[in-house]
Amino acid sequence: MPAHIHAWYNEYKAIVTIEERIVKGEMPLKALRLIHQWMDLHREELFIDWEKAQIGKTLDKISPLD
Repeated sequence: MPAHIHAWYNEYKAIVTIEERIVKGEMPLKALRLIHQWMDLHREELFIDWEKAQIGKTLDKISPLD
């Protein structure tokens, strides 16, 4: 599977690819827009953490939206 994140919002769960923004699962549109905004702000950090995850290293914490 390509580089992706797992997102949760109340009872909704989705996997969103970092590059193409393909969504697998369900997420309300408002929440998905916030996820995309957050991903835009932290794109480089997300790819760094993805690489760390692939080799079993501890991930860095990424700040939430303000």
